[in-house]
Amino acid sequence: MRVLVTTADYPDNNGKVTLMYIHTRNIYYLEHGIDVTVLSFRAIEDYVIEGIKVIGLESYKKYKEDYDVLILHATNIRNHFIFLKLYGNHFRKFIFFYHGHEVLRCNMVYSKPYSYVRKSKIKAFVQNVYDSFKLSVWRYYLPSIEEKSYFVFVSNWMKEEFLKWTKIEPEVLNGRSSITYNSIGKDFENLVFMPKGEKKYDFVTIRSNIDGSKYSIDVVNQIAKNTPEKKFLVIGKGKFFSHYEKAANLDWENKTLSHKEIVDILQASRFALMPTRTDAQGLMMCEMAAFGIPLITSDIPVCHEIFGAFDNVYYINNDDDNNSLSDFTPDKSRCIKHKKYYKDNTVQDEVRLIERVMKS
Repeated sequence: MRVLVTTADYPDNNGKVTLMYIHTRNIYYLEHGIDVTVLSFRAIEDYVIEGIKVIGLESYKKYKEDYDVLILHATNIRNHFIFLKLYGNHFRKFIFFYHGHEVLRCNMVYSKPYSYVRKSKIKAFVQNVYDSFKLSVWRYYLPSIEEKSYFVFVSNWMKEEFLKWTKIEPEVLNGRSSITYNSIGKDFENLVFMPKGEKKYDFVTIRSNIDGSKYSIDVVNQIAKNTPEKKFLVIGKGKFFSHYEKAANLDWENKTLSHKEIVDILQASRFALMPTRTDAQGLMMCEMAAFGIPLITSDIPVCHEIFGAFDNVYYINNDDDNNSLSDFTPDKSRCIKHKKYYKDNTVQDEVRLIERVMKS
């Protein structure tokens, strides 16, 4: 059984970790007998990473090898749609994975940007025009290929947003869709948070990009100011603290981390503080919660969907400027590992799906 996985970008052997959640599932596929090749639209040269062959579009055009299933992650018009139109008839089945922005009206769904990164009116207009175009394309194209397609959403919220913005009739998804959450990295499965011992920080927030308003660094900073007796750490790249006064009890490290480094930081902290304004799933939050550290996140519907089964997750109101975490002490917290987002409970469903799609 051979599958071709298409994606806008992919991790490489030089330290790039873009879209690692796709690579994680591909390794699992390979381990379970599925022959996986990745077509990265950004790849210039072919390479192999952890047993996964990655090719560029030119290589595909040159060799046009036979594959049974085409898997498409976070489809865009420029790459995936054009590829489907040119080469879709080379595949018996399609499986679409929806992760977020690809089927949303971004200016309406995502939170208002911080003032220093706010789009100009022209950029906002261009975004609206592009979103109208992409949604129109998918609205008419996807029903035309529904007989050979299956649709996977990383949360029920994502599925509802897909239907809302594409305006595709729900019947198109009947018997052809499922909710399959992204799986966490192996370090968060295999290792355990240790609540005892000396901790350097009370609350830690880790984001790759602190300039995205949906990641709520302003909320974290205000909470730190409201909780002066506690020690906070924020890790992530960006310019937020060049424009907003940093709380005196908050340390900031302008960098990104590997999974191992994240685990080490979590072990040096008492709580993970990860508010969010918008998320399709929030994979890093899932990794932290599954690792066992007490997690504080936002009181919004998607977070309740994702963490409803977790006993170590707590919720705060993003809009309460008086939020304080003074009452969050280790003796009142619960440190419990949960297997909901382990690969055997997530990607295993995808392996079964690929096998089922192959037989249909």
